[in-house]
Amino acid sequence: MIIVAASHSHKPSRIIPLHIGSIFRPGYVNQMTLNDSSNINRSPGTDTIAGVTYAVAAFLIWGISPIYWKALRSVPAFEIILHRIIWSFFLLVPLIIIMRRWQEFIAVFKNLRTLLILLFTALIVGGNWLLYIWAVNSDHLLQASLGYYINPLVNVVLGMVFLNERLRAPQILAVVMATAGVLYLTLYYGEFPWIALTLAVSFGFYGLIRKVAPVGAVVGLTVETLLLSIPALIYLYHLDRLEQGSIFRVSLKLDLMLMGCSAVTALPLLFFTLGARRLYLSTMGLLQYIAPSCMFVLAVFLFREPFARAQVVTFILIWTALAIYSTDSVRYYRHNGKRFDQVVKKRSRSIR
Repeated sequence: MIIVAASHSHKPSRIIPLHIGSIFRPGYVNQMTLNDSSNINRSPGTDTIAGVTYAVAAFLIWGISPIYWKALRSVPAFEIILHRIIWSFFLLVPLIIIMRRWQEFIAVFKNLRTLLILLFTALIVGGNWLLYIWAVNSDHLLQASLGYYINPLVNVVLGMVFLNERLRAPQILAVVMATAGVLYLTLYYGEFPWIALTLAVSFGFYGLIRKVAPVGAVVGLTVETLLLSIPALIYLYHLDRLEQGSIFRVSLKLDLMLMGCSAVTALPLLFFTLGARRLYLSTMGLLQYIAPSCMFVLAVFLFREPFARAQVVTFILIWTALAIYSTDSVRYYRHNGKRFDQVVKKRSRSIR
């Protein structure tokens, strides 16, 4: 999820969640604001610098997180996810208290529809996390980076299919080029890049469904991890009974790293939220490619994953598609930014 300010003023404003790959398109505005309880009094220039710092920190953490997951490769990916869910919940609870979001958290459990939506999105994001960590630790990080590169383009298609959004000509060209890249990789190797597409599509659907849940990003993730923590605790207890669990059995270092999964999950989300409140949509849209770019560099130069002709051609097509998409999005926002801000403000006032 992306959180964007309802106005570009340096004064405190109500902010609205957008999905990470859809930040340029008004059709993806969420139905719920995330109240800004902090009182920020900075100059616009200072606020922008702070926003870029927060956003870059968030995307860098997401981008280099494979190093952390690789360090845990002795632990099965499924068990890593269980610990990530549980410890993230315990870290997020004090975070929402500090952010004064506790009442919003409690309100979720009084609305069955919202709770069911978050249960569904919890299953989606849990599966996304599992596949991503498995991909990293099974030497498929290059495919994972490809998945997050094409995620914005997948969101364009989802918007067209489910939200009846019309695609502009550059968007159509970008989607066609990305599809060509995927098809080329498939035909060259005779193997469909299912990891990349599953990550992109699952994260796309996560954002699409979360837009109808009236909760902010941090509170929503807290509820999702709580819902998943119950079966996670049961399964970890089962592993412990069988003496097959990893925590408290191997070393203190491993114990701390499993607990540290919470920080790898929650801190970039917090930095992202703080950054998105201070920056223009177009800026966040360009910065988001830091994460898959870091993954790409790690996969090719640190983990030495194969990067042959097929991958080169595929990534060139994807990067070209993203350049077209981003350029078109920036131009579209510059021409429609004022109208878009008015829409965001109107929706923000309507749900206060």
